Amino acid sequence: MSYIKTKMMAVSALSTLLTTGLFAGVPGDLAYPQGTLKDGSAVMEQVYFVNHFYSFKNYSIEKNRRVITVLVKKSEGEKPLTDTLERYLNNDYKDDANVKAKDLAIFRSGKMKGTGMLITDFEDDARSQEYLVWLPALRKIRRFAQPAHDDAWGGTDFTFGDVTLRKPMHETHELLGTETFGKTVHTMVIPEAQQTSTTKNLPAGTDEYKAAQVYKVKSTTKFPSWWYDYRVTYVDTKNFSDYLTEYYKKGKLVKVLEKNWKAIEGQTDPRALRWFTWYAKNIDTNHETMAFIPKEVTKFNTNLPNTLWSQSTLTKIKK
Repeated sequence: MSYIKTKMMAVSALSTLLTTGLFAGVPGDLAYPQGTLKDGSAVMEQVYFVNHFYSFKNYSIEKNRRVITVLVKKSEGEKPLTDTLERYLNNDYKDDANVKAKDLAIFRSGKMKGTGMLITDFEDDARSQEYLVWLPALRKIRRFAQPAHDDAWGGTDFTFGDVTLRKPMHETHELLGTETFGKTVHTMVIPEAQQTSTTKNLPAGTDEYKAAQVYKVKSTTKFPSWWYDYRVTYVDTKNFSDYLTEYYKKGKLVKVLEKNWKAIEGQTDPRALRWFTWYAKNIDTNHETMAFIPKEVTKFNTNLPNTLWSQSTLTKIKK
């Protein structure tokens, strides 16, 4: 495999977490529901709305002095690997009527340091997303195809489907009812001997949402011979944050994905939330992945120019 192809696959993998701001299949003006929902598909549309930041015209996670978003990957018994990054989402892009959203990712440390990625999502849901990557070693921009849903990326426990490509229409959804969540939202626990300067201050898990009322939704994939048969998601009935998703294959739990969401002060829409942590674990291998997005780096509805989301920005990234 060529250097360029290998590098581009790695970039695609590592940056997929950032592409969750891209929108397709669910309208950006989806109304907040009145009363209790009775349909699993309606619940998962609201979840999609929240995860794709439809409540904001733009949303970014920028470096704030020494504070920055950290992506951590860890194999059992080994020291973690980390990357740091920034991301800028524009879901109110008006320079092109065919464009639904643009997402810019810039890696600031780790193996992808100096790499930039510009992703464009189009109004036509049938049209593939456009991926432009700035490769610092080559000092060139490369274009590549939208990844496959089931690809595991960058040695992590997220798939492309988990974080950007899966739409509500790709599954059938059964509402199993409502209940008290009653669970801890976990994060990565790293033994002291395996700590690094980047990971020693990662936030712990939380019991903050144990008393929350949640919808419990079973989503069965429409893809044949898939890596999971169905997943069960626990969704807050008030703000539609998805605290926990359990993935099952042949009745066996194979992976968990847990998210710690935080409210943003001054917002009238309960769904106007920010990410704090994402955590995933492969049950068979015990491999773990965590993303930590500090409050200090989060900005939204700012007056950033549309020119930020351009090839010119990619070429100006410092290695």
